Amino acid sequence: MKPNDPLPEVLRYTAFSRDPEGGNPAGVVLDASGLDDADMLAIAADLGYSESAFLTPPPEGIEGLGDRAFGIRYFSPKAEVPFCGHATVAAALALAERTGPGELVFATPAGTVPVEVTEEGGALRATLTSVAPHIEEVSASDVGEALAALGWPEADLDPLFPPRIAFAGARHLVLAAATRERLADLAYDFARLETLMHRLDLTTVQLVWRESADVFHVRDPFPVGGVVEDPATGAAAAAFGAYLREFGLVPEQSVLTLHQGEDMGRPGELTVTLRAGDRRVRVSGAGTRIGQDASGRSRA
Repeated sequence: MKPNDPLPEVLRYTAFSRDPEGGNPAGVVLDASGLDDADMLAIAADLGYSESAFLTPPPEGIEGLGDRAFGIRYFSPKAEVPFCGHATVAAALALAERTGPGELVFATPAGTVPVEVTEEGGALRATLTSVAPHIEEVSASDVGEALAALGWPEADLDPLFPPRIAFAGARHLVLAAATRERLADLAYDFARLETLMHRLDLTTVQLVWRESADVFHVRDPFPVGGVVEDPATGAAAAAFGAYLREFGLVPEQSVLTLHQGEDMGRPGELTVTLRAGDRRVRVSGAGTRIGQDASGRSRA
């Protein structure tokens, strides 16, 4: 961006909650074509949200929907990330408010991600379809280092959920707590976990606890992004859905509910849908625009 160019409009939305004080807030720039990497990082850092989304015209060759196809990039306050679910949902809702519900397609650094926006009871809801996921082994020493950084004894893990790295656009280490109390008690060594995550190229650590057959509570430490915890994490939800299917922990065709943000005072709800015969994972949720006060600062 040149010195005299006007600043782009930065919208603020929360994803995975209809309450602006719930879910995960994201910045959205609908026209970032005049911004370079430093500009986008500076805007994301100024906002301080876990990620912000920056839209550009779609690259050539994308299988799109005319003017409903976009390029998209994601920046945390510290770095670019390859894929961010909640910022994708936020961007889709921002576009739908202007052009109406329907299908959208985003060319992300991780691959092409279709999104369908529907209207339910006067509110908009977005469903993204992930890129093809995969699950990776993780060494016992790396799991031990993650537990040491978290301050979790190995005995506090649920033995039915083997630690793995799950990918559905970004890499997440999945660790399952044996109790809700263990999940709620999160006070970790920021620098130590950040170092491990950089070495393993992780976006978050997906901490989970199973409440019932199809209901989970999740938390996502995010030190590599410069924030302690991500309040509602669509990319990790997609990866976790693939993980559950990989180990037969849920039926091949399932609709799962993930609760996140409760321990942070920003409750949100993510719906994860698995379809038989389709490796991709669908993540859906509501959202709303975050208002601003007279100074232009976010109220949420």
